[in-house]
Amino acid sequence: MRPKNVHPRLTERESEIMSLLWEHGPMFVRDMLEYFPEPRPQFNTVATFVRGLEDKGWVAHEAVGNRHRFYAVAVASDFGGNSLMKVIRNFFRGSASAAVSALVADEQLSIDELKDIIRMVEQHHDAPQK
Repeated sequence: MRPKNVHPRLTERESEIMSLLWEHGPMFVRDMLEYFPEPRPQFNTVATFVRGLEDKGWVAHEAVGNRHRFYAVAVASDFGGNSLMKVIRNFFRGSASAAVSALVADEQLSIDELKDIIRMVEQHHDAPQK
């Protein structure tokens, strides 16, 4: 089990595969291929990435006949923080408020959502620290 404060890094292809498993549940490699846009990667390429994810402990498999059906062991929230911080660092000079401002300017964030965010921040800061 990974410490909660460690956000593992995923390559783009690893991220695609993990997203498939989180969204669609256990899958065979051949089934995964159907979700990739054309030109689809080769079976062996995807299988290699899936085995790499398995070696890292993020994916496991169950034997079904002579094939392996893979499923996510890691949860999506283990990876989200790292991705969001990367976007904020790369596109907003490390400023979370600039990222939120951009969402507001693009009308992607409502007043009610902003109020919810403010409530969460206040609750976090009012909560006793461990």
